[in-house]
Amino acid sequence: MKRSRSLKIAAAFAVAALSITGLSAPAATAAGKTIYVLGGGDAFFAIVKNGINAATPAANKAGIQVKYLGLKNYDNIGPDMVKLIRTAVSQKPAAIALPNWVAAAQNPEIKKAVAAKIPVFLYNSGQDQLEATGAKAYIGTNEYQAGITLGKYLASQGSKHGLCINTSGAANIKQRCDGMAEGMKSAGGKGETLELSATSFANATAISNAVKGALTKDTSIDAVFTISSVDTDAANAGIEAAGSKALLGSWDVSPNILIRIRDGKSAAAVDQLGWLQGYMAVNYAFTWVAFGMLPGTNEFLTGPSLITKENAGVIIAAAKTGQR
Repeated sequence: MKRSRSLKIAAAFAVAALSITGLSAPAATAAGKTIYVLGGGDAFFAIVKNGINAATPAANKAGIQVKYLGLKNYDNIGPDMVKLIRTAVSQKPAAIALPNWVAAAQNPEIKKAVAAKIPVFLYNSGQDQLEATGAKAYIGTNEYQAGITLGKYLASQGSKHGLCINTSGAANIKQRCDGMAEGMKSAGGKGETLELSATSFANATAISNAVKGALTKDTSIDAVFTISSVDTDAANAGIEAAGSKALLGSWDVSPNILIRIRDGKSAAAVDQLGWLQGYMAVNYAFTWVAFGMLPGTNEFLTGPSLITKENAGVIIAAAKTGQR
């Protein structure tokens, strides 16, 4: 598969960052500084944190500490992210890396950080907010394109009517659902979104019941798309409870998801490579702080990576050890 120019540059940058672990002494200007990484606290961000932890020793060699601040839940995502940003800024960090989930709430605080000469790096969400915020780079996937990828794949497997289960108020989640609908539409089908409250995120009972109810009410729905790995097992239970043959597509992966895909019990998943997002967010931030280095692109796309029955088996081992 042909790699993009940005991926090649960023891959080389990652190798260079790893080589920094051989430094005999910290960079004089970086010693004693701290980078704050902000994010979530669910199963996906456990994978992100594994990537952060893998990149941290190189930062430490350059004299830089890495600290993580995470949301407890996503019930009040915009205001809660504002609080995290303010907490990080109050510590006078050398840099901040964070998802920009709710631009209307977060952008003013990000701009204040940039105005205070704090370098900001967006990861996981916020690709379209680089210019607006003044952030130095974005590390993550193109959410809309990833949704299109999965929508087209589900359509190629015979689905005509897809339903995206949205359990978050984040802008990037809406982009995923909109992309799925566009992917289905481009192949002659249609897609729609079932909006649930943010308190439904990772709530197995709420999700299972909602999926069962939607499929029972409208039997033309023949594909279900979840917006996170933590919602997918519950959606699968809802499909089974409804007695439906709807295909299941998911965002991100877990051992359970991969096993179902391998065994033909789920259709596919789109992986945004959370481990790589955490790893590269730290690398971008610390090499800028320590050495004033950035690659030749301000976007490092970690996806979309489509997982189907053909390749699920080879990814299971990495899911079990915390990289996928």
